[in-house]
Amino acid sequence: MDPTAAKIVLAAQRGDSINRIAEKVDISYSWIYDWIERLDDADFIAKTDDGVQIVDHDMRRHYDEMMGALYRRDPISQEDAYIIPHFAGMEFAYTEIDAAYVWTHGGYQIARSHDDYPVFIDVHDQDVDRWIEFFEQYGIDTAIDERPDASNVKGDIYYVLFPTAGGIDTEWIDGNPVISLEETVEQMMDNRPAYEPALEIIDEEYDMDIDASHHDRMSAD
Repeated sequence: MDPTAAKIVLAAQRGDSINRIAEKVDISYSWIYDWIERLDDADFIAKTDDGVQIVDHDMRRHYDEMMGALYRRDPISQEDAYIIPHFAGMEFAYTEIDAAYVWTHGGYQIARSHDDYPVFIDVHDQDVDRWIEFFEQYGIDTAIDERPDASNVKGDIYYVLFPTAGGIDTEWIDGNPVISLEETVEQMMDNRPAYEPALEIIDEEYDMDIDASHHDRMSAD
């Protein structure tokens, strides 16, 4: 069982394009295309006009068990922290710190370190218990609604779930589902001093007319 094949099978959702899968698992398109050809030949997945779909669900379960065992044995990396949620088969969107992180293409981090790295995601109310069980299978802790003290969680990387009633307004950036740019900016504006550099990046790239120019203000001071 190759880890790349496992990531493809676990991350693929019905209708996903090969490019979308490549973005989800952060592997080159050409390498994913080659593996999907092999998986299609083995009847694990099927390529259709509407995208990729899983055919062998027993194999998907085996891959899930294998990846869970691997991640329970070895600490997950920051890169893997943004791949693993795709394996859950449930809708989610990055929010809070991670909304800024995604919209700035990884260009802005705040209040995280390599040994205390929470990942923030919006999830549906009805899926909370399943998310907790999913992350437990991977040996990863979770918290609800707020960031816990790092001493209360095991592992350097953990997830903070924000249960959401109704739909999740999701956009896709660099293979990551994230809350809308407008909602991201609203969240950052609630703590503007901390997010000023990110607001400047977003203002320049997306022409949001935020009037974010922390460098100018710092120079003036």
